[in-house]
Amino acid sequence: MPSKPAPTQRQKRLGHELRRMRTAAGMPAEAAAKLLGVDRGKISYMESGVRNISEGRLRTLAHYCGCTDERYVAELVDMASPGAQGWWEQYRGVLPQGMLDIAELEARATRMRASYTVHIPGLLQTTDYALAVFRAVLPRLPEHEVAMRAAYRSRRQELLNSDGATPFTGIIHEAALRMRFGGAQVAREQLEYLLAQSEKNGVTVLVVPFAHGAFPGAGQTVLYAEGVTEQLDTVQVDNSHGPVFLYEEAELAKYRALLQRMEELALSPDDSRDFIRAIAHGM
Repeated sequence: MPSKPAPTQRQKRLGHELRRMRTAAGMPAEAAAKLLGVDRGKISYMESGVRNISEGRLRTLAHYCGCTDERYVAELVDMASPGAQGWWEQYRGVLPQGMLDIAELEARATRMRASYTVHIPGLLQTTDYALAVFRAVLPRLPEHEVAMRAAYRSRRQELLNSDGATPFTGIIHEAALRMRFGGAQVAREQLEYLLAQSEKNGVTVLVVPFAHGAFPGAGQTVLYAEGVTEQLDTVQVDNSHGPVFLYEEAELAKYRALLQRMEELALSPDDSRDFIRAIAHGM
């Protein structure tokens, strides 16, 4: 019998919310199982994202846990629904799960804020720049996989080009602007593209210059994706082993403060464009 595929980040998040709802109400897992008419083990599977939950059972659980936030419950129902599969599903099995999870997170976000210190935000990269970034990965990727990842990144960028695009704020440190992925010409074309994108409705680019001194976060790449309610916000950070997703209340508060501080250190949108233009002209 084939093994059940590992749960996606969306499924894990749904399970996390089910557990949080139940424990906040002081309801033991055994009581939840009796309420929903399932055995105790199935509650554990639901809360780990391994097993799905029907809309009826989800709404029953929310009712008996005293959850009256209808927007929150409706979003959980949507997360639990198989529904139409996103475009990223065509890459399942050929790209790492984490890359698919990022695309789904972006697709479900109502607003995104992110900070970058080494490279340009993925949603604002040119194809040549993205190719150079993926060619720098260790261990080295085969060229066909480099091309596939770049194509996948381009598909993700459609999120900012559609009608009613999700608002996106990219806070970029000067170091990232001066990194020459792909050489001077590719880097210059990337900065020119960044300038053009920064003029679009819903896209804000803010630059933190070297001259503004120390900044929080140890230089990590951070994406803060807002959900339909604040309790469904998600932070995604990069590390050498792939993306990490965070959504505990203390973690969310920490990264909201980090991004707020980065915005305070950044130049205004107009001054940021002038700054980027000057670097591009110097290449």
